[in-house]
Amino acid sequence: MDNFVAIDVETANNHPTSICAIGAVKVENGCITDRFYELVRPEPEYYFRYFTENIHGIGMKDTEHARLFCDVWTDLAEFIGDLPLVAHNKKFDRNCIKAACRCYGIDYTDPPFYCTLEKARRTIPRTLCSSFSLPHLAEFLGIPFYNHHNAASDAECAAKIAMALL
Repeated sequence: MDNFVAIDVETANNHPTSICAIGAVKVENGCITDRFYELVRPEPEYYFRYFTENIHGIGMKDTEHARLFCDVWTDLAEFIGDLPLVAHNKKFDRNCIKAACRCYGIDYTDPPFYCTLEKARRTIPRTLCSSFSLPHLAEFLGIPFYNHHNAASDAECAAKIAMALL
């Protein structure tokens, strides 16, 4: 796969509609050509769980002046165009995006969506890679990876893993 957009979302809590950050990396002809990152103000006035805030470092103060998902999605949909999507654990990211689209009455077109986690589990023997989490898989594949749970960083890592595995 030479053309796609790798995407990652972070949430404020367990509600899939509580997206508080979105990162995306565009790959064209096998090269990263563009990046997208934005904090998102989760609605309706979702609380930030201490647990999730500790994981990604994003809190209410960071998002109180951010745009709503519906406004961010308009720009992101244009960024994606008609390219397929990729995520590490697409089940989570796709579920959050679809739930947020439903919440705002946005028509989600359900583009082809590929998963680097699923591909890794199918192609790399468990005896070779101790875990298929993003940091462990990146290390196994020799992909430099910093700032785990930052949506932009995670999307870029997923893009590089996709280029290696897909």
